Amino acid sequence: MNRTKVDEEEYWNSSKFKAFTFDDDDDELSQLKESKRAVNSLRDFVDDDDDDDLERVSWTGEPVGSISWSIKETAGNSGLNHEGREQLKSRNSFSSYAQLPKPTSTYSLSNFFRALSDTPAKSYAPELGRPKGEFRDYSNDWSPSDTVRRLRKGKVCSLERFRSLQDKLQLLEEAVSMHDGNVITAVLIFLKRTLSKEVLFRELEVRQVALRHLIHFLKEIGDQKLLLDLFRFLDRAEELALSHYREHLSIQDPEKRKEFLKTCIGLPFSVEDSAHIQDHYTLLERQIIIEANDRHLESAGQTEIFRKHPRKASILNMPLVTTLFYSCFYHYTEPEGTFSSPVNLKKTFKIPDKQYVLTALAARAKLRAWHDVDALFTTKQIRWKN
Repeated sequence: MNRTKVDEEEYWNSSKFKAFTFDDDDDELSQLKESKRAVNSLRDFVDDDDDDDLERVSWTGEPVGSISWSIKETAGNSGLNHEGREQLKSRNSFSSYAQLPKPTSTYSLSNFFRALSDTPAKSYAPELGRPKGEFRDYSNDWSPSDTVRRLRKGKVCSLERFRSLQDKLQLLEEAVSMHDGNVITAVLIFLKRTLSKEVLFRELEVRQVALRHLIHFLKEIGDQKLLLDLFRFLDRAEELALSHYREHLSIQDPEKRKEFLKTCIGLPFSVEDSAHIQDHYTLLERQIIIEANDRHLESAGQTEIFRKHPRKASILNMPLVTTLFYSCFYHYTEPEGTFSSPVNLKKTFKIPDKQYVLTALAARAKLRAWHDVDALFTTKQIRWKN
């Protein structure tokens, strides 16, 4: 029995396996070595062809056996000149850690690929033929409907192939049928450039949608000359004149507004509107003169009425009735020859007698000038009839 127990202990001590001990953690280094040997032993069971899957690299990081590695190896072996060898021999033991001089070589991977790029591409990658549909952009064989659809999609499409008037009008009809303002405007710009004014105006007269787009476009770009010609052809020149006249409302400076109104006098207004434009210009011109003179008198302080009743506002850009009231209030007794005389205003602007008397009565009554009020009531020139 004792013999058996001794054999057992000998067996365990002689085995390559050993029993568990608490000191196993201290033997990690030996376990790592065992693992490494086990991994290396696996190479015997793997074919040599599998080594191709493992990529070997040099110290510079380049794959061993690659084109660049071969070029550099060849240049390194043949490019080291005698001077480089002498320098290497003359260095002491401390210079063994220094970097060797880099051999100069005309070979590099970038030069290799640059040489490939200089070679005509057809010898390496011949260009494939493009579909015939792509050449239609350059052959200009699009129909008017196809051209309009391409313009609607935002694609560049030449309109120069449409030479005849019939083709151009068909192109315009297709654009109008698409109900796309940008396409209609693009076609109208083409027609404006390639057609005479007379032909363009005549064709647009019967196409009201396209006509409205052209009028809006000309207003946006400020082509007043062509717009005026279009309105004259359509007998609608008054519309342009009125739209131009409305611009005076945005001008605040009196002198600039007067000059602008002067340019409006020659516009094709109706007879009645032309008279109003002329009166507007004359009234503003008269107001500028009166305002400058009264401002001087008020600042001087030598006129009694300006001392007793200082002005509360400027007379500039005021209506005709307000200007007449102002003149009756401050310049009622002035002779007819002066610009500020109420009688001069009445004759210049053809103010009716009834309107003149009512305005003068209001102004003189405000000043309590009852003698003037009595005179206005007793005048024989005014007929008070409804």
